[in-house]
Formats: sequence, structure tokens, C-alpha cells
Amino acid sequence: MQNKISIDKLNRGERATIDSFMDERLPAKFYELGFTPGATIEIKHKAPLHGPICIQIIQNNTLIAIRKTEALLILANKL
Repeated sequence: MQNKISIDKLNRGERATIDSFMDERLPAKFYELGFTPGATIEIKHKAPLHGPICIQIIQNNTLIAIRKTEALLILANKL
């Protein structure tokens, strides 16, 4: 059974596989950076007070910081 949640709910060190997006208007830069369905990610850091979330895309070893509002739109299955 898979546990689909938005990636802002993941804790530091947790991994997940991107499943889908809640809003198809997500900027194209996310696809270009590797946020595609099936990509495995790991939460590296979460800034306090609803600040940015630092995410590593495992496949291409990319480290990206995104806003919490953007993380709310990305659904993933917890590993």
C-alpha cells in the first residue's frame, strides 16, 4: 500500500517517489530540474517558519530548494 502525500509533509531524511502534481500549471523548470513522475527524492533540509525545503533528486544527484507553496503541489509516495 502506497502512502501518497504532498512532499511538504515529508520529514528530513525521508525518501519518496514523485507520483503526480496537484496543479498542472507548475512551472516547466520543475520538469527540467528532474521533478517528474517516478523520480526518487530525499528531503535534505527544511527551513524553520515555513521557509524553503531542500530536496535532492536521487537519479541525477541534483540539490534544489523550493518554496513550501510549490512543495504542496507535488504528490509523492513515501518509501
